[in-house]
Amino acid sequence: MITIKTNHGDINVELFDDKAPLSCENFRQYVRDGHFAGTIFHRVIPNFMIQGGGMDESMNSKPTRDPIKNEADNGKSNERGTLAMARTGVVDSATSQFFINLRNNDFLNHGTRDFGYAVFGQVTDGMDVVDAIASVPTGSRGGHSDVPVEAVTILEMTIAD
Repeated sequence: MITIKTNHGDINVELFDDKAPLSCENFRQYVRDGHFAGTIFHRVIPNFMIQGGGMDESMNSKPTRDPIKNEADNGKSNERGTLAMARTGVVDSATSQFFINLRNNDFLNHGTRDFGYAVFGQVTDGMDVVDAIASVPTGSRGGHSDVPVEAVTILEMTIAD
């Protein structure tokens, strides 16, 4: 289990190693490296998702490892409470950014509009924290929209065996 410790509370996550082994190992390596400490949820869209894992409070992108292969064809759906890899328009472009679905986002699933977004985990405890984050006021900052007015910071992530 992974614990995402934020300035709004803790979110516990179970990873789907059997369905998304590359995404899970990639995420765990970023956790082990301490990459997520000090990053923010930089994109918060109510009734859609919260996204983080790649930018600091100044909206600067943190350095990442090479992108991974997209595992969106793993049979897992972008349902409320699932974690998925964020990416650009390039199918195999995911690095450290991830998002937590606030509702069932079927249009993000494999084959719906494009290859889709790889689901690799599920919130097991702390959806109240996710929902609280989803309700923070947002605005535009650093050329980005839907940015929380007050930073929603990932303080650290830990792995429990």
